[in-house]
Amino acid sequence: MPASDDSVVVTIVSACLRGGRGGSPTSVVDESLSPTAEAQDVLSDAERSRVPVRMGTSHAVFVGPVVGDEPVDLRFFTAEGELPACGHGTVAAVAYLAGGRRGGEHEFRLRVSGRTFVGRAVRDGDQIRAVFDPGRVEVRDATSVESGLAVDALGVAPGDLLSGACVASLGRARVLVPVATPGAVVTLGPHLDRLRAACDQLGLLGCYVYSAPTSSGGVVARMFAPSIGVAEDIANVNSTACLAARLVGDGFTELTVDMGDGLGVPATITASARRGPTGLRVLVGAAATVVRTVACPVSRG
Repeated sequence: MPASDDSVVVTIVSACLRGGRGGSPTSVVDESLSPTAEAQDVLSDAERSRVPVRMGTSHAVFVGPVVGDEPVDLRFFTAEGELPACGHGTVAAVAYLAGGRRGGEHEFRLRVSGRTFVGRAVRDGDQIRAVFDPGRVEVRDATSVESGLAVDALGVAPGDLLSGACVASLGRARVLVPVATPGAVVTLGPHLDRLRAACDQLGLLGCYVYSAPTSSGGVVARMFAPSIGVAEDIANVNSTACLAARLVGDGFTELTVDMGDGLGVPATITASARRGPTGLRVLVGAAATVVRTVACPVSRG
């Protein structure tokens, strides 16, 4: 798909499929294909933030050129600006990179916010499963103020709330709120204006609400992040990594998290957590597929 001087080529990748369906549509921009990149006229961050808006996706990932054995740089944007990391954007980028290569298995060195890590891809028909280590997760108990503001804005019924709310950081901090059942997650009706105000006041990315895990590690979750222009995420990989880090102390080493059903778009993420000689290691994975490639106009004003 060619692009004009005032447009970029965007590949839409559905990340975090469930049974081959659904997934979070993510805009992937290969900056080596952009006419502006060839002219050394790099997109501004404001122009990057317009891409997900114009493409109707919550996030966009900008993939740097592949140069020999050098890591591939990834940058992530929403309508509100750049993010230091994005899990489902990483899944989409790995799927995009693998989609352009022959063979069933691939490994890529990636660089996000100065951190270099490996993303692995396994092809199964037209789907690609991506697995990677999202990095060090920091977890602490939420304060009464943090949990109180979040729970009030989320509209969690008192009988549904469980103890154990925490603040977890993987690039940016977010609050994780446990509730008793999947039904309690599904029926939430958050007050988004109040939630945004609470997250802005507390310096949080958003709120991730999850059901008590089943014995096999099954969880239903929803992620609300109005402060970054995403009322509700179809899939949130990094928050799922945070949850895995939180629950490993309770004996859960494998999680399968379903998201997106409230939006009519099923999504699934897997996560594992293990303690080793160098500390806790988390791996996250999800399936993705390339949907289409289009030209997206960008304003140069």
